[in-house]
Amino acid sequence: MAKAFFRLQKFLRRTQFLLFFLTAAYLMAGSLLLLQRSRLVIQQGSRGTSTNQALPVSDVMVGDGIGVDMRTMQNPRPSARLLVGMDVLPESALEQRHGPRWLMSRNSELRQLRRRWFHRFVNEEQPTQMKGSKVMERAAESKGTYMGCFSDDSGERTLKGAVFYDLRKMTVSHCQEACAERAYAYAGLEYGAECYCGNRLPSTASKPEECNSECRGEKGSVCGGVNRLSVYRVEELRAAAKPRRNVIYRGCFRAPENLTDTFPASLIQPNLTVEMCSEFCSKKEFPLAVIRDAECYCGYPTRHFTLHEGAEGPHCLRRHDGSGAGAAVASTHCLVYQTPVQDTRCTDRKFLTTKSKVFVALSSFPGAGNTWARHLIEHATGYYTGSYYFDGTLYNKGFKGEKDHWRSRRTICVKTHESGKTDIEMFDSAILLIRNPYKSLMAEFNRKYAGHLGYATDRNWKSKEWPDFVNSYASWWASHVLDWLKYGKRLLVIHYEDLKQSLIPTLKEMVAFLNMTVTEDRLLCVENNRDGNFKRSGTKQKGFEPFTPEMKDLINSYILTVDEALRKRNFTGLPREYVPR
Repeated sequence: MAKAFFRLQKFLRRTQFLLFFLTAAYLMAGSLLLLQRSRLVIQQGSRGTSTNQALPVSDVMVGDGIGVDMRTMQNPRPSARLLVGMDVLPESALEQRHGPRWLMSRNSELRQLRRRWFHRFVNEEQPTQMKGSKVMERAAESKGTYMGCFSDDSGERTLKGAVFYDLRKMTVSHCQEACAERAYAYAGLEYGAECYCGNRLPSTASKPEECNSECRGEKGSVCGGVNRLSVYRVEELRAAAKPRRNVIYRGCFRAPENLTDTFPASLIQPNLTVEMCSEFCSKKEFPLAVIRDAECYCGYPTRHFTLHEGAEGPHCLRRHDGSGAGAAVASTHCLVYQTPVQDTRCTDRKFLTTKSKVFVALSSFPGAGNTWARHLIEHATGYYTGSYYFDGTLYNKGFKGEKDHWRSRRTICVKTHESGKTDIEMFDSAILLIRNPYKSLMAEFNRKYAGHLGYATDRNWKSKEWPDFVNSYASWWASHVLDWLKYGKRLLVIHYEDLKQSLIPTLKEMVAFLNMTVTEDRLLCVENNRDGNFKRSGTKQKGFEPFTPEMKDLINSYILTVDEALRKRNFTGLPREYVPR
């Protein structure tokens, strides 16, 4: 018995040693692997990273914490069978256009927005607070006159004018200049990154130390606090502005039967000029200045005065006597001007108070106007839209749904450029936004090389990257539509061109699809703010044609394929401007 026990004890000692040896070897191998991967990342980072490249960070933020979503990096390559049903494009032709480099490039494009800003979220989630002793010092150094710290309520804004966001670069000067350009007298900063404009000084003052949030773009400067506004008078800046800056002639329209009931404010002034009326309406915080003879009226577009049916003829002639006068000849008509003041009846937005029961996608090919459609939907419904990606540029400009997890169901719909059965079937319904592929390809190329608001340079267009881009992305435009037609459960197909030309009827259709009801006046407000802050700036070449005959043949073949697929599903075919003739 003792001998057997001794043998067992000897065996256990050997096993224990063997386990210890294997554990040590495993840990050493793991350490070597980590060192090798770290070296690879450092080498890649040393080569430089452009603004359009993805950063190697975690993919998803879950709730208020941080998580990692190890979603499979699926191959986004479109199927060779591009048409739903029996029609098939040649397999060999597609194989030549979709090499490994294209697959890697396209996969990166789809994922980079989701990664680019994730590493900054923790540091930017809460504004940095300043000590009370530094608040007044920094306020005194700023341009303009510091009026003090005032309370603010998200339900009823203290400054009711234009609203701006910049959650990375907001400064006191930036806010003042933005408000001054739109003829506001006061600029208020809140929560370190939000800018509000108005012409009436808030009545409820708060303690100076309650405005303690540091400006996101200027260390040491105060930009309000939580429900607190740091308010500045910007008259000094306004003095240098041109008197008619941003005053736009909207047209001649038949005057309403009762002008005083239609427009909340009015002024009668002999020798009335456009500048006088615009200045008066700007101070009253109205976006429209309406002139009839010596009468000036201020207000908004309403169902009684929609600005949809303009008038022409001798009754709409404007005087040009050198005084800047702009009176209509006939008293039955009036001249309408857009003041620098923003129409704020539809700018309030929030997250859904309860989780949405229907998971809705806003799907489009990149460059098809998805950001613009989100702007319209948010202002029409009053609710934020979400995104499958995390784009810091859009978040900074007020798309707060960018930071919300895309599956939270706290947003009215979710932006996505994804296609493929798995990515499509997780949505209950979708608005499928389609744009002319020629325009979409150019817009996406501009975004890739100049951001959301710029234009690619001549050097970019003349490089070899443009032909490669067209060859790769043209088929993606087709496969994206075809996949959603095949796997989408409930679709509303919207053409970008229809939305642009008939905004209110098309937007009504989209809002109804989202099971929302909105007032006519709110839709008119959306129309009045239709461009938002996402119109490209810079010089656009007129008549610029970057497409070669070979590119046109390729794109036209995809247009015919998509048009036929839409009609087979009993949807309206592509607009005639798409179809080659």
